[in-house]
Amino acid sequence: MALSRSFRDRYRPPLSLVVAVVLCIMLLVPLAGVAFFRIYENQLIQTTEAELIAQSAAIAAVAAQRLSDIGGPDLPVGSRTADLTQGLYDLSEGVVIGYLGGWTPLQPRLDLNKTRVLPARPDPTRSRATPNAAYVRAGKDLDPILKDTQKLTLAGFRILDFNGVVIAGSGDIGLSFAHVKEVQKALNGRYASVLRERIVANPRPIYSISRGTSVRVFTALPIVIGNKVAGVVYASRTPSNILKELYLKRDSLLWMVLFVLGATFVVGFIFARAISGPIKALTARSLKIGAGDRSALKPLAIHGNREIHALSTSMLDMSRKLFERNDYINTFANHVTHELKSPLTAIQGAAELLLDGGNALSEQERARFLDNILKDTGRASALLNRLRDLARADSAATGGACRLSDILKDIQCRFDGISLRAPEDCLLPLSAENARIVFGNLIDNSAQHGATNVLIACEETDGSLRVLVSDDGQGISTGNADQVFDLFFTTRRETGGTGMGLGITRALLNAHNATIRHVPGGDGACFEILFENKDWGTTAG
Repeated sequence: MALSRSFRDRYRPPLSLVVAVVLCIMLLVPLAGVAFFRIYENQLIQTTEAELIAQSAAIAAVAAQRLSDIGGPDLPVGSRTADLTQGLYDLSEGVVIGYLGGWTPLQPRLDLNKTRVLPARPDPTRSRATPNAAYVRAGKDLDPILKDTQKLTLAGFRILDFNGVVIAGSGDIGLSFAHVKEVQKALNGRYASVLRERIVANPRPIYSISRGTSVRVFTALPIVIGNKVAGVVYASRTPSNILKELYLKRDSLLWMVLFVLGATFVVGFIFARAISGPIKALTARSLKIGAGDRSALKPLAIHGNREIHALSTSMLDMSRKLFERNDYINTFANHVTHELKSPLTAIQGAAELLLDGGNALSEQERARFLDNILKDTGRASALLNRLRDLARADSAATGGACRLSDILKDIQCRFDGISLRAPEDCLLPLSAENARIVFGNLIDNSAQHGATNVLIACEETDGSLRVLVSDDGQGISTGNADQVFDLFFTTRRETGGTGMGLGITRALLNAHNATIRHVPGGDGACFEILFENKDWGTTAG
């Protein structure tokens, strides 16, 4: 069992390790945010789509105006009609679709967690249809605008006619993108955006951290003339790299890191100051106390918090009581050994004389030795009975209440030669049995010292009860006043006194949180019993 417990203790983490783990977790919280860069990437993608929507809308408006100016009312347009009445989005096949019309704004809908990333954009194909001259002319006029826009936005723009043929924006002029899904949606009069894989010829390893650098956003916005689709603004752009964005915000990021480090330091200091340090000190203190070092019975320099302060205070109080109890037991054992040794030695001596003397002893000598044996046996028996009474007093059951007048009536029967007077009755916070022991020992002490009258006075004030027991006996000398409550101290040893009566009385009163003391002065002896903070009404019964 001891080996098993030692094995368990070896793998039970100390408080300092627990605190260190908590601090490490705090430090890892911002680092773990790297795993959640996907959220920031998603924001970058949606920002990119929103910018492409705004730029494409402006280009579509310019293209529509230019085509109308060049072609006039005879401008050929597609047969598809743009729905201008409602807005709808569909995530099927990784394509986000929105109907144009009215004042309904186009909102970015791409989401890394929901939108399927499609393969890289298919290459353009040759078209069987030849672009109309008006579209070709408009494309030449718009091409410089697209290139200037691309220089500032880094986005790629193409303007397609209603057949999906490129008329402006890149070297793909004359080729068709009509087979591309997002372009097909736009040719049908609906806005579409997709995420496609971005293939980099010579990728740099550091860029692979961000998924945003491995995808490209494509948008296709219809060019509408007279509620008919006249073409498509096909735009694309790679979202900004996360590391680049963090670098641009490096000042804010630095302050955040400093804040996290500072907060971690503060938390660590609070843990060490308020929990770890005081518990270590309390543990070391308890080990010293367990080894018997009494110098460790002093308050901790730093308690840390209310709970540890309460724990240390209770532990020190308990340790003091244990030391006091140990001293009491040692002293008590020495006194008991001394008190019992005397009669036992006398008994042994008398028995040996009777055994060795044999017939040589006279009847008178035999009677004297036997009488000594009986007296010493009686004293030993009296001591044992008193020891039993003391043990009961130390562990007496508390609670209960009784009337002083009832107790004095019972005790008066035991002391015929003493007059007991109590001018006022009161309620004692003691059980009747315990009260008889207390007042019985005090009155017996008075009787042994020649008293014939005992006066018991009660005074109740502010929840406290003060009882004075005085007699007209020989009293207690000044030299003996400080020892009358010490166990085995007696001035009547020759007449059978054990010196334990007042000690038993004090132990019993201590169990009830009451005190007793000798009041000097007067002709006889006077003792004061004080019961404090008692609710007399609830203890009666």
